[in-house]
Amino acid sequence: MNKRQILVLWIIAVVLVVALIAVNSSSKDGFESATQRERGETLLEDFPATDVTRLTIKSGEQAVTMNKEASGWVVAERDNYPANTKNINDLLRTVAEVKVTQGIEADPEFAPRFGMDPKAEDDAEKGTALVMKGTDGKVLAELTFGRNLESGSSSSPFGGGSTGRFVRNEADDSGVYVTSELFPTLDPDITRWLDDSFLKVEKIQSVAVSKPGQENEIQWKLTRPDEASDFELEGKKPEENLDTSAINPIKNLFSYARFEDVVPASEAEDAWDKDKRQTAVIETVEGFTYNVTFGPRKKADEDAADDAYLLRVTTTSEIPTERKKEDGESEEDAKEKDEAFTERKQQLEEKLAETKKLEGITYQVTKFTVDPLLKDRTGLIKSAPPAQAQPQAGAGNTAPPMLQRPPSQPAKPTPPKRRTQAVTPPIAIPPMPPKEEEEKPEEGTKAQPDNEGEPSEE
Repeated sequence: MNKRQILVLWIIAVVLVVALIAVNSSSKDGFESATQRERGETLLEDFPATDVTRLTIKSGEQAVTMNKEASGWVVAERDNYPANTKNINDLLRTVAEVKVTQGIEADPEFAPRFGMDPKAEDDAEKGTALVMKGTDGKVLAELTFGRNLESGSSSSPFGGGSTGRFVRNEADDSGVYVTSELFPTLDPDITRWLDDSFLKVEKIQSVAVSKPGQENEIQWKLTRPDEASDFELEGKKPEENLDTSAINPIKNLFSYARFEDVVPASEAEDAWDKDKRQTAVIETVEGFTYNVTFGPRKKADEDAADDAYLLRVTTTSEIPTERKKEDGESEEDAKEKDEAFTERKQQLEEKLAETKKLEGITYQVTKFTVDPLLKDRTGLIKSAPPAQAQPQAGAGNTAPPMLQRPPSQPAKPTPPKRRTQAVTPPIAIPPMPPKEEEEKPEEGTKAQPDNEGEPSEE
């Protein structure tokens, strides 16, 4: 190969490199100009998350609105019931920080292709709209979330999965964006945004429950002297024994209770099945008294489940202001007990304030929450075992059927028992000595036996 050929090859190589750089540069410029936000940038530029005072989440017919008031966030559809502030703050922070992983140039009319069609029959294809407003009602941001972006990798040992979600900024008509955040908590279900703080009862001392439909007539009452003792049933007869499986759950009544929903005041009174409504008065060893009204919710139709119950509660308390000192306390012991008493007193006062916030509100709970209170008095008493019938004379074979011999199989005869006999081993008897007065027989003759049957002597 001569120098001229080598030079030509070098020129070709340079041209190819320049062309490749130009193509890459053109491709990069095209990507950057396709959408307003580029890969690695935040979805929203300089989003003022702290200025948001109103959130609306909507998908299809479902919608929830949350407003920020002086007392905190509240849910508008539930009579301004306290909202879950943590979930709201997490959502706002995620929206402000989420970054673009891909921009797709597409006009708004192509939104249905990304699962953002509000007219779709399938709720999953309608998309979820998030509108965030400020104090003056101005829209700070409006986003529409579509379906998840699936990896489609069947060769992976972990299978395919969601790698991102399509999001559209309604103020940006340059295209649709993909983010790595899936926003799983973004849901128009109202119950998901309610503050889940609820009734917590500790150290129960007595429980009195009324009859269904007769809220002022007590059907049974359990009492005990302290939280470590077992309950006793008032008016229990000596022959009655309490069923511990029914009594023990009452010791922890409402300790871990949760509610399903809050019933708006405009609907609450008509939602009760008043013929089955009851009351329970719960007293604790620390001076709290809870008056709980509970009962099944009216069915919307005959096929509705029986699991929905309604519940209201009012609370009073007599928190001791001073500790009763014991005899013989040392100064050090008294100081330590006084500090513990003061700390507990403050905790009880805070608990009373939190419980007072529940008053006047009708909650929907599951039947499991109030199930220990639904038993009548007989349900607290252990059932007596059924009496066993005694066999009568001449009644025939009273053995259970599984032990009786089928009639087609005759009974086998029982072999006679052998009598046990004691056997004495034979004893050798020595021969009788000869008598002196007897005459010896003559030679050649045999001696005759004295008695028949005795052996002859030779």
